[in-house]
Amino acid sequence: MTNRRVLLAVAAAALSGAGLVGAQTIIKAADVHPAGYPTVAAVESMGKKIDAATNGRIKFQLFPGSVLGDEKAMIEQTQVGAIQLLRTSLGPVGPVVPDVNVFNMPFVFRDIAHMRAVIDGPIGQELLDKISASSARMVALAWMDGGSRSLYTKKPVRKPEDLKGQKIRMMGNPLFVDTMNAMGGNGISMGYGEVFTAIQTGVVDGAENNPPSLYTANHFKAGARFYTQTNHLIIPEILVMSKVAWDRLSPADQALFKRLGREAQMDQRKLWDAAVADYTGKLKAEGVEFIEIDNRPFFQATAPVRAKYGAPYADLMNRIAAVR
Repeated sequence: MTNRRVLLAVAAAALSGAGLVGAQTIIKAADVHPAGYPTVAAVESMGKKIDAATNGRIKFQLFPGSVLGDEKAMIEQTQVGAIQLLRTSLGPVGPVVPDVNVFNMPFVFRDIAHMRAVIDGPIGQELLDKISASSARMVALAWMDGGSRSLYTKKPVRKPEDLKGQKIRMMGNPLFVDTMNAMGGNGISMGYGEVFTAIQTGVVDGAENNPPSLYTANHFKAGARFYTQTNHLIIPEILVMSKVAWDRLSPADQALFKRLGREAQMDQRKLWDAAVADYTGKLKAEGVEFIEIDNRPFFQATAPVRAKYGAPYADLMNRIAAVR
């Protein structure tokens, strides 16, 4: 059976069990991340709160760890109602709601506190509303922290000149490759599963991600033992509900999901901060050197990238910059 047929079979099986079971509504909640991951734990807590608030009338079933397919497949299932609740990255939403692409810009946020002020405020709600009103067939309930991405390399990096000649793995998007090139390195698009061996064998000299990812992927054991805190990308994620499932809820239940979705956003944030602190401590214990820098030279170097890719969102970027 082909992968496509397998995914369709999974979707059909999920759809057949969705919705009402007797007088009870079952909400299938999916994520690519494993059980216990901050996003999964926050949604699990949300499910318990909804169960209690509805006296068991609405219950969650969790499907973490990509058991219902990869992110693309799970988005497709959410759009048809086979999955009712999904934590997803913004990438697949960008083609439908272009404004969310602004969050992919390098240094669009000054730091994590700035990012949180934006997504917690009017701009964050405005973008959630645009997703919900779009043709994406998903209702956006809340934002989730996706971490702050910084460099990890075999040699210490403190300024753009230190990246000269270094091949750095980036996510497969021309914007991100151009970002690394502007920062002084040589951006290499590569699948995440290939990075360990690529660092180990010298195909690349490093990569970029957050501390939990550096630790759990063991990239420091492949030789990337310097973590330079550039914070060049801070990209939030979203918690969405299938429009099919949303329309089956009463107005009171919709209000409940929105309120508890917002609580999940705040719960996940606390869990994420704890995870970053935990994994940072573990990396330091393994001998990884964390390098704090003045990232203004990197910010200035990436101005052409923001000008090139951010032109359609200039007004929105100015509004983001004005948030304190």
